Amino acid sequence: MEIGQKVKVFRLRDRVSAAIAQKLGKVGVIEGYKVTDGCGIGVVVKFDDNTSTWFFEDEIKPV
Repeated sequence: MEIGQKVKVFRLRDRVSAAIAQKLGKVGVIEGYKVTDGCGIGVVVKFDDNTSTWFFEDEIKPV
C-alpha cells in the first residue's frame, strides 16, 4: 500500500467508536503510516469529509 492510493475499509479488527465504525465500507486515500504498538504498522486514511483515522493493513483493501 502506498501513499495516495485509494482504499476501502472492509472490516474492523477491534471495537471502535461509532464515528470510526461509520467508515466501514467507505473509500479514502492513504495519507501516511503509523507505528501502532512497536510490532505493527497502521495506515492513515483520509476520507472525503476531511476526517482521517488509521487502520491496520488487513482492515483495508485497494479500490
